[in-house]
Amino acid sequence: MNLLIIQESFNAEGLGGPMLLIFVALFIVVTLLILIKRYKRCPSDRILVVYGKVGGGQSAKCIHGGAAFIIPVIQDYEFLDLTPISIEVNLVNALSKQNIRVNVPSRFTIGVSTEPDVMQNAAQRLLGLAAQDVQELAKEIIFGQLRLVVASMDIEEINNDRDKFLTNISQSVETELQKVGLKLINVNITDIVDESGYIEALGKEAAAHAINAARKSVAEKTRDGSIGEANAVQDERSQVAAANAQAVEGENTAKIAVANSDSLRRQREAEAERVAIASEKVQAAKALEESYAAEQDAETARADRERSSQMADIIVPAEIDKQKAEIDAEAEAERIRRKAKGEADAILFKAQAEAQGQYEILTKQASGMEQIVKAAGNNSRDAVLLLIADKLPELVKAQAEAIKNIKIDKVTVWDNGASGEDGKSSTANFLSGMYKSVPPLQEMFNMAGMDLPEYLKGKDKKEIEADDATIDQSEK
Repeated sequence: MNLLIIQESFNAEGLGGPMLLIFVALFIVVTLLILIKRYKRCPSDRILVVYGKVGGGQSAKCIHGGAAFIIPVIQDYEFLDLTPISIEVNLVNALSKQNIRVNVPSRFTIGVSTEPDVMQNAAQRLLGLAAQDVQELAKEIIFGQLRLVVASMDIEEINNDRDKFLTNISQSVETELQKVGLKLINVNITDIVDESGYIEALGKEAAAHAINAARKSVAEKTRDGSIGEANAVQDERSQVAAANAQAVEGENTAKIAVANSDSLRRQREAEAERVAIASEKVQAAKALEESYAAEQDAETARADRERSSQMADIIVPAEIDKQKAEIDAEAEAERIRRKAKGEADAILFKAQAEAQGQYEILTKQASGMEQIVKAAGNNSRDAVLLLIADKLPELVKAQAEAIKNIKIDKVTVWDNGASGEDGKSSTANFLSGMYKSVPPLQEMFNMAGMDLPEYLKGKDKKEIEADDATIDQSEK
């Protein structure tokens, strides 16, 4: 869009195409120069610190021995110098573990560390500080740690074991310097003195020990020379006598050697014969032992075979029969359980069917009774009378059948012809009493808790109306 605007302005001014090309080329060259200028290379004696928006949750990115492109506006950069810094530290009146004050003149060489984590500390705490400020900061740290190391050691350790002293200093100072991004390169302790002269006294004591040791060594060497001369004379005389005795002893030794040689030969011959006989007996015993062992193995194998045969012939069939009996018993039990379950289900279904049938009958009867009660004007008493009226022919028939079905083979009645108080003969009374043994309708209604209707009792209309009037009067 900008190029189009520039082109239109050029066209408006009449500059034409060549000027536009020159401007575009100049723009590209300037852009490349800016980009090239923002690409920064890190020398080997420096650390390139890129800060701004560097990503990764870090406040800065440290690069040593490489290069990086610095994004304009978003990022910027600075360098940390890796040149070593020499610091003179003269520790005065430092208390040792024995509460003796000592002076420890020393020189420390430090520099910015190139370890990744330590470089990050340097970027956070040393970036922008001058060399003098870095030196003062390191000097304060070294002073404090040097005092701590001196306070943790005895004067003898500091004076005699310099390696341990330097190791303790290096470890203590290195740890604290790394917190600010520095590294300890070298430690040099020039001399250690104390105000009380304790170290000087230790030196004099050591010198006295050395002088006394030298004098003692000279005296011992002189003594050793005199003793050596006397020993030499003694050795000469002893050696001459020993040479003579050795000559005689040599002759005797030769004779003894010959005798020993003969004795040794005979001993070895006897030993060889004994060993041979014993070896023969041992070999014979081993042969018998191997034979017995083979026979024992054979008998064991035969016993195992017999045991296996007995197990196959007796135990295995018995085990099979046992398993078969268990399977048959389980099958029979399962059949019985299923049969019992089937019978129980059949009984249950039958009972349910009967209950359902009885329920249907009772339901229909209840429905019929409800219809009868409705027909009787919702009067239950009249409904009962309707039911009894419906069953009345059957009841009368039952009374008649009660006498009809009596089987009397023969009845003998002795009648003298006389009549009783009611004017009936004995025969007539007998038949009347037998008919009365059948319950009348009135008694049947009484047993049911009801009254027989008046028109069934044989009363005429006037008697019925009189009885009704009496009942109404009593109710009032």
